[in-house]
Amino acid sequence: MSLIEIENLSLTIGATPILTGVELTIAPGEVVGLVGESGSGKSMTALTIMRLLPHLARAEGRVAFDGIDILAATEDQMCALRGDDIGMVFQEPMTALNPVKTIGEQVAEGIRWHTKAGRAEAEERTRKILDRVGLPEAKFPLSRYPHELSGGQRQRVVIAIACALKPKLLIADEPTTALDVVLQAQILDLLRDLVSENRMGLLLISHDLAVVTEMADRLTILRSGEVTEAGDTARTLSEQQHPYTRELALASMHVPARPKPHLAGSAKPLLEVENVGRDYPGRRTSLFRPAEPIRAVHDVSLTIEPAQSVALVGRSGCGKSTLARMILALDKPTAGTIRFRGEPITGKPEQALKPTRRDMQVVFQDPYGSFDPRQKVEKLVAEPLHLLERQPAKAERREMVALALHEVGLGPRDMDKYPHEFSGGQRQRLSIARAIITRPKLVVADEPVSALDVSIRAQILDLFAELNQKLGIAYLFITHDLTVARAMADEVLVMHEGRIVERGRATDVLDHPRSEAARALVAAAPDLHRAIARKMQEQG
Repeated sequence: MSLIEIENLSLTIGATPILTGVELTIAPGEVVGLVGESGSGKSMTALTIMRLLPHLARAEGRVAFDGIDILAATEDQMCALRGDDIGMVFQEPMTALNPVKTIGEQVAEGIRWHTKAGRAEAEERTRKILDRVGLPEAKFPLSRYPHELSGGQRQRVVIAIACALKPKLLIADEPTTALDVVLQAQILDLLRDLVSENRMGLLLISHDLAVVTEMADRLTILRSGEVTEAGDTARTLSEQQHPYTRELALASMHVPARPKPHLAGSAKPLLEVENVGRDYPGRRTSLFRPAEPIRAVHDVSLTIEPAQSVALVGRSGCGKSTLARMILALDKPTAGTIRFRGEPITGKPEQALKPTRRDMQVVFQDPYGSFDPRQKVEKLVAEPLHLLERQPAKAERREMVALALHEVGLGPRDMDKYPHEFSGGQRQRLSIARAIITRPKLVVADEPVSALDVSIRAQILDLFAELNQKLGIAYLFITHDLTVARAMADEVLVMHEGRIVERGRATDVLDHPRSEAARALVAAAPDLHRAIARKMQEQG
């Protein structure tokens, strides 16, 4: 008997159709994957089950949970179901958690609300569920706040809240998107164990086909609010009967063509990092003893040649972003030297760094967060132009913005729009346009595609490759996605606990890792071919 049955579900918001004729069932103890591009209706399907829809939304069809008609249920009935019988893990834990409440308070809140347990009983149950998700009280006291935890630890707190009352159905909406591959594997193992122990149904929403294939018994693929294909995971992905399924599978494994750029001039290194370290002040443990410094980066050396692509990979907290901030001269090294185009940049005053900032730009992970939502695209993309020695006139400035937009696949009309009028992939293109408008020699790309669905991800990687060939731009990719490192990098550096523990050609490092840290990353990285083969073997 199915735990949840969705039949002919249609959803509109105002006059806009969101879902059309969606069919989906989940049985107790079953994992069903819901896959599709951004805007396909995955999250809106989940929010319909939870009845957390916008005021103007109108849903028709049948959504039955354990015999209860969700669409006809009163708000009091839904409040009783949410958190108790249906739990939800949201994509961004820092947004889902209350920053002014401790983790203990937030886990206990649902327990006390639904069970009327006293404070002491709720605290005891909170300790048990946090211990179950890998956050024992000895290391993670209930008095900690969300900002004192890492991204993976915060996601475990969100899972603890969702699973505290052992719900019959758990909805996990992109639960591992922002996590490194080792943490991702740990979170997926945790979800798998919870499903097995509690005979819980799991709806796993993701744009990562490899992750879903590893986890799901059955698969439902959405496109523009409609189900294009559904069925057994291994069969669906091995046969790929629908063209859209083939399209998603090809995009998941996409490797851009990367012809070598034609460069003239010297072969001197573009960037040289020599024995760089960075310490931060630690907490004092005694009134009479100075605080021990926290070493984020230790004795790191690397070089990047003109037009070369280098990937810096490693687990969260290993020091990748700290190193990037020092390379970008946004943070000062405690030790060592950084030279760009032969000139030391460490210790230079801000005004003297102007030429460096012109030739070294950055693409951030979250383009929406890096844009001022009140400014139009023309002004946002033109921001770095103040670094030029000669300031362009208004007409020339507009022409330069139009050219940058054209180079990333957008048009002049987009100059007069605001960031919220673009999709996630288009906003990342805007971020790249802003980075290349000064014709930099080096672009530091910090997780530039981790939040994008597979087809948009493939387009952005193609764009990076095209700009490398056309403009001779060198890249430093900071990523936990080894498929990005394999597709885009000439050289891979593996960072662990503030040190570079392995380096070499991308194929050498990723196919034959020597260090323990690199082997752990490769072993944990999801692989679509491997996942399909394992599913086929499991099912005989």
